Amino acid sequence: MNVLFDRLKKGIITENPIFVQILAMCPTLAVTTNAENAIGMGLATTAVLIGSNIVVSLLRKLIPSEIRIPSYIVIIASFVTVVEFILQGYVPSLYKSLGLFIPLIVVNCIILGRAEAYASKNNIIKSLFDAIGMGLGFTVSLTVLGVIRELLGTGKIFDIKIMFAAYKPAMVMIMAPGAFLTLGILLAILNWIKLKRQGDNACIEHDCSTCPGCSGNIEI
Repeated sequence: MNVLFDRLKKGIITENPIFVQILAMCPTLAVTTNAENAIGMGLATTAVLIGSNIVVSLLRKLIPSEIRIPSYIVIIASFVTVVEFILQGYVPSLYKSLGLFIPLIVVNCIILGRAEAYASKNNIIKSLFDAIGMGLGFTVSLTVLGVIRELLGTGKIFDIKIMFAAYKPAMVMIMAPGAFLTLGILLAILNWIKLKRQGDNACIEHDCSTCPGCSGNIEI
């Protein structure tokens, strides 16, 4: 069970596809104009990721290595088609909002990458947890971006008024520059936290001269 929970932790935190690996930037920057679109894209991608990982793991010993990538793409495209029909039939407003980015899930590098790097080499249970972890990591990251951009750009979250009446929405936040700005600031904050933790660990395990955060403060 430790291995399975480790896959979840890696997908959500240590190997987060957006904030750590910087993958799938096209949908990340395009659909996070509001929280609803962000969650919708995240869950749709997660569903495709889970389905494709399971099938690739099941067929990993039957697919010839020479045609493995085309085979993975066919499998992924099949699940994308199913998800697209479900959204079109049951959530037409979300389907219309996401538009072209639903079929583009087929070429999402996260899904193809997990199929090639993990599902094709591991059993179904491990591949399932890997897909859930990566999918949740992707969904959470998109949602964080969507909430911040929607809040600052419209003063709302999920179309519910949050900001005070005198607040003037920063329309740039729901435009392309706002996507880059929000992502850049979040990446900077997360990297600063990561470096600070590494520095604290160095102080605990070694002397302060090995810590990049302390070496500049050592008196000569």
